[in-house]
Amino acid sequence: MKKTIKVVAAVIENEHEEILCALRSPIMTMPNLWEFPGGKVEEDEDLYSAIQREIHEELGCQIEADELHNEHRHEYETFIIQLITIKCRLVDGTPLPSEHSKLLWLKREHLSSLVWAPADIPAVELLRKEWT
Repeated sequence: MKKTIKVVAAVIENEHEEILCALRSPIMTMPNLWEFPGGKVEEDEDLYSAIQREIHEELGCQIEADELHNEHRHEYETFIIQLITIKCRLVDGTPLPSEHSKLLWLKREHLSSLVWAPADIPAVELLRKEWT
């Protein structure tokens, strides 16, 4: 049986109504695909604490989690990811990539121009529907 990994990801929107997208580095699994930044939820950790911790560790900034955006299970070849995206806003600092190759702020209508990790696609589609 495949292991299920619970992951939180931040949908961070700035004052220009752009959303932060992160490019997975060549050394990560699923390299060179775009995703919403985040990471694994630790045992006994709530979703909001997990996303704040992960964004601080990965991007060196502080966010505030506002609301759940989407939850989706995606089965990869060797594992299943339970991806929970949370709408967040930046409250302190500037996001800087430490694990990712690149960060990019994009308007909702341009999100589909990137090649996304499969688990992130439902959240991208939902964001695009909110725009139209």
